[in-house]
Formats: sequence, structure tokens, C-alpha cells
Amino acid sequence: MESRLLSRASTITGLPQLRPKLSRENVSVSFASAKPIGAVGEGGNLIWGRQLRPALILESSPVSKREILKPVFAAASSGGDSAGEAKVGFLEKYPALVTGFFFFMWYFLNVIFNILNKKIYNYFPYPYFVSVIHLFVGVVYCLISWAVGLPKRAPIDSNLLKLLIPVAVCHALGHVTSNVSFAAVAVSFTHTIKALEPFFNAAASQFILGQSIPITLWLSLAPVVIGVSMASLTELSFNWVGFISAMISNISFTYRSIYSKKAMTDMDSTNVYAYISIIALFVCIPPAIIFEGPQLLKHGFNDAIAKVGMTKFISDLFWVGMFYHLYNQLATNTLERVAPLTHAVGNVLKRVFVIGFSIIVFGNKISTQTGIGTAIAIAGVACYSLIKARMEEEKRQLKSA
Repeated sequence: MESRLLSRASTITGLPQLRPKLSRENVSVSFASAKPIGAVGEGGNLIWGRQLRPALILESSPVSKREILKPVFAAASSGGDSAGEAKVGFLEKYPALVTGFFFFMWYFLNVIFNILNKKIYNYFPYPYFVSVIHLFVGVVYCLISWAVGLPKRAPIDSNLLKLLIPVAVCHALGHVTSNVSFAAVAVSFTHTIKALEPFFNAAASQFILGQSIPITLWLSLAPVVIGVSMASLTELSFNWVGFISAMISNISFTYRSIYSKKAMTDMDSTNVYAYISIIALFVCIPPAIIFEGPQLLKHGFNDAIAKVGMTKFISDLFWVGMFYHLYNQLATNTLERVAPLTHAVGNVLKRVFVIGFSIIVFGNKISTQTGIGTAIAIAGVACYSLIKARMEEEKRQLKSA
């Protein structure tokens, strides 16, 4: 390939005036290879911040990679400097700024979603229906994006569908129960309970997957359990519906993580999340009809419209769905750009941001013990995340070596 390109380098049409002047002394040839960002080999597909590890290879969807070689010519100027030097775009020149922007948008959209979501529940307490709206708006967004080719829709077959269905079911269950908790208790309390998710992940890895969890990880989870317990005992908005729903959400997302590790796909994360959203939407519709359908038709919609008006009601539902989809998509895109350690720190800081802003916006009163317990739980999550991220990085370095 390289020899053919080099042999044709001096006979490129469109540069006849350079023929007499070209020589080995004043012509430099370089080759730039196109490399996909976020390839499986560099971290694989990420869903909700979790890396999909290969455990099942799809024979029906082989991956073919081609590197495109492009000759770049530089003509010598009078001063001896190359005048045709390749230009570097802004994204390549300032990657740290771009990654920082991704983190900012991820946090911003997440905070706005949580605030708007809770405001809707204050006048429309129907979390099953609102969960459907979250997914429905996201699915419509994905279908429109596919229609215009941004991104191009990846094909799906029966084998891939079988892998994604368990992930989508767990995603749907975790999403609905999270919203039930958000509607029942303060946003800050729900996020404090959801800080226990690493504990359930570790327990599932140890007792279900049979993976050995180091004692240091278990010790780092002790402050999380203690902190959540302290916060729950004196939480002013505590009720069992909100608490149990948040715990079910933790378990659901833990199983989502397990099924994600069993799934292997060369599809990009944007398309994966789109397909999972579509499947999860169909899973969420029946419970919404069964548990809330009669109440919605009888007085749910009428009460909401009487309180805020038709325009605001529809606008709130649309925007909360958009913010839900966009923050999840931005989270996926952001986590593809960073190392596991940065990923861990980012997830912890996101939870701190959401808890802090929700307390400020809604003016939730919390007891001193609840505040201390929440701080201890978040600190424990931070320690766990940092230890686990370092372990993952060491494993990756050993494999690459």
C-alpha cells in the first residue's frame, strides 16, 4: 500500500507545475492514519459509565477495521520551512478544554433534570407515567437523529437483541423505582440512598459472579453503609416507599451492570443506548397503565392542568424528557474520553453537585446528623471509586504489557 502511494506521489494530477522541481531533498511524505475515537480496544463501549467487558463474541457481526493512509506534501519555502504543514483542529489542540466542557454539560444537564423532575412531582405525583415520558422523548430524539444520519443507525440482529433485552429490563426497573423514590422523598435523600450502589455491585461481584473482592474495597464501603444509615435515621422526609424504591433501584442497576458485562457488541455507545431506551420504553408502559392509568384519566391530568396550565404542563414533560436523555448521553460520551480514575472522581462529584443544588433550590431542611451521614457516605463512595479505578488501571496496564 505504501509503495503504491509513494510511486504515485510524483504523478498526482492537479500539480503539473511542481514536476520539474520535485526531488527527494525538498519533498517530505508523511502518512496519517484514521483512528476511531472510543474504540473497543481503548476502553470499549460504555453504558451509564460502565464498561462493557467481552464475555460473548457475536459471530454474526465481525468487525473490520481499515486504516486510511493519506499522503501529505510539504513544499519547501524560500526560508527552508514547510509551507504545507497539516493543520491541527481545535478539538485535537485543546483536548483538556473539550473534556472539561463535556463534564460541565453532564453536570449541568443532570442538575437541571433532577430539579425539574422534582418540581413536576410536586404538582403531578405520577412517577410511572413520568418515567415513560422520560424514555419516550429520548426515543423520539433517537429516531429523529437516525433519520438525519447523526448518528447513522447501526443494524441490530436477534443475537444482539437477546443480549440487550436483560440490560434494558434492568435499566427500566431501576429508572422507574428511582422516580418513585424521587416523588416520595427529597432528591438529596434519594441520592444518598443511591450512594449504596457500589456496595451492591461489590456484593454481586463476590457472591454472584464469584469474583474476589479485596478487603480494602470492603473496608472502603463501611463508611458508605454507616453514612447512609445515619442519614436515614434522622431524614425529615423519610418514608418507606421512597427508601425501599431507592434500594430496589440500586439492586436493578447492579444487575444491569452484571448483564452489561456479559454483553459484547462492537456497536458505538450512542446506538447501544438508543436501542436500550427503545426496549426500556416498552417495558415501562404496562406498569404505568396498570398502576396509574385509571387515576390519570380520572383526575391526574385535569389536576395538573388546573395547577400550572396546559402549556407549562406539556412543556415541563417535554423538557424533563430531553434533559434526562441528554444527560445520560453526555455521561456516556464524557466517560468514553477519560481514564477510569477520572471517571470515578467525576461520578462522585456529580452526586455531590446534585445533592447540594437540590438542597439549595428546594430549601430542604436537613438535620445535623443527616448532613454528617451524607458527607460520610459520599466520602466512602469516593474512596471506593478511587481504589477500584486504580485496580482497573493496573489490570489494564498488565494486559497491555
